[in-house]
Amino acid sequence: METIDPPAPVLCREVRDRRGRVYRVGESDVDLLGRGRIWMVVLPWVGMAGISCAAYAFVAAQAGLRDTHRWSGDLYWPAGLWALSQAVAALPAGRLRESGRLSARAAMTTGALGTLAGYAALALAPESTTARLAFAVSAGAGAALVHTTCLTLPGRWWPERRGGPTGLVASGLALGAVPFLPAPVRGADPRVLLAVTGLAVSLAVAGAGRFLADPPRNWWPPRPDPRSVPADPVARRAREKNPPAVRHHTLREAVRNPVLWLMWLCLLGAAGVTVLGLCLLTAYGRQLGLGGQVVWSVTVAGGAAAAVAGALSDRSGRRTALITACLVLAAAQFGVPVAARTGSGWLLLGCAAAGAAAGAAALALVTALAADHFGENHSASVHGLLAGAWLLPVAAGAGTRAAAYAARDPRSAFLLAGCTGLVCAAAALFLRAPGRLSVRHIVPNPHPLGEEMA
Repeated sequence: METIDPPAPVLCREVRDRRGRVYRVGESDVDLLGRGRIWMVVLPWVGMAGISCAAYAFVAAQAGLRDTHRWSGDLYWPAGLWALSQAVAALPAGRLRESGRLSARAAMTTGALGTLAGYAALALAPESTTARLAFAVSAGAGAALVHTTCLTLPGRWWPERRGGPTGLVASGLALGAVPFLPAPVRGADPRVLLAVTGLAVSLAVAGAGRFLADPPRNWWPPRPDPRSVPADPVARRAREKNPPAVRHHTLREAVRNPVLWLMWLCLLGAAGVTVLGLCLLTAYGRQLGLGGQVVWSVTVAGGAAAAVAGALSDRSGRRTALITACLVLAAAQFGVPVAARTGSGWLLLGCAAAGAAAGAAALALVTALAADHFGENHSASVHGLLAGAWLLPVAAGAGTRAAAYAARDPRSAFLLAGCTGLVCAAAALFLRAPGRLSVRHIVPNPHPLGEEMA
C-alpha cells in the first residue's frame, strides 16, 4: 500500500506493547499530511456520499426508464448485477490497495472513471442489453474501489478511536439519497438524470481522492501512548472497551479464525433484514398514505445512526453497540406487522426509521470492529471479504423476485426477519478479539527506526 513518509527532520520510533505488537510513534498527522487528519474523514465521506448518489440516481430514474423503454421489474437485473459486481470486486480491490499497486488516489480515480463509463453507457443507450451490462459491471467495480478505500481509510488514521470517524463516513451511504428525494428530481428525464449524475459524481469522487493518502504501516498518533493506561477515565474506559488488535492479521490468518465468519454472518443477516424492510415498507407506507415520509425517515435515520453509533461505540464498546443495533433491528421487524394491523402510521414510521438506523449502524460497527480485531494493516482486504455479506442481500433483493415472494406473506416475512435479527445479536456475543486471552510478556523496547524510515 502506498503510504506517505514524514519529512526528514521528524524522528519516529517503533515501540512494542506487552503483547509484542509494534506501534510507530513520533509523527503527527500534520507532519505526515500537512493538515489535520480530520480531512481523512471529510474527504472519504464526500467519496462515499458521491458514489451513493450514483446508486440512488439509478433508482430515481427507474420509473422513466420503465415507461420509455419498457423495462420489467422495479429495479431490474442491472441493479442486481451492479451489487454483485461490487461484491466480487471488493476483495481484489482490497488486496491491490495493500500490495502497494493501488494507492488511495488511484483507487478513487479509477472508481470515478468506472462510474462515469457505466452511467454514460446507460444514458446513451438504455435500451441496449450491452449498455446495461456495461453499466452494471463498470459502475459496480468502480463503486467497490471507492467503498473499500473510503470505509477503511478513517480507521487507519484514527486507530485509537476509529468508531466515530468510520461511522461518519458510512453515513454518506444513506445520505447520498437526499438529492433524489424531491419529486421534481425523480420526474426528470432519465437520460439527463443519469448523465448529469454520472459526471458530477465522478468529478466529486476523483476530486476527493486526489488528497487522500495512507499513513505508514503501524502508525499511531503521538497521544495517547499505546503502551500505557490513559489517566483520563473516559479514555481509559474507551481503551478497555475497544482494545487495539493483538497484532496485524493477514487475510489468510483472518479467514482461519471463526470470529471473522461470525462477523460475516452477522453482517449478512443484518443486511438481509434491512433490504427486506426497505423493499416491503414502502408498499406498507403507500397503503397508509405515508410513502414519501417512509423514504425520508429511512434516509435520515440511516445516515444519522451510522455516525452516532460509531461515536458511541468508542465509549461503550463496539461489540455492545453491535448487539444493541441487532436487537433494535429485530424489534423494528416485529413492530411492522403490529403497525399494519392497527393502521398506525406513526408506529410504521418509527419501525422504518429504527430498522434503517440499526442496519446502517451494523455496517459501520462491523467495519470498525474488524480493524479492532485483526489490525489496520490488512483492513482493506478483510473489509473486501466482509463487503460481500452486505452486498449479496442487495443483489438478491434487486436482481431476483425474492422481495415479490416475501410480499405475498409480509407478516411471516417480517417475523422471520425479526428472528434473524435476534440470531445476529446472539452471534455478536461471541465476537472477541483473537489472541486477547493469551498475553505474551514482552517488555516494551523503544528504539529508533532505521534511516530508511526516518
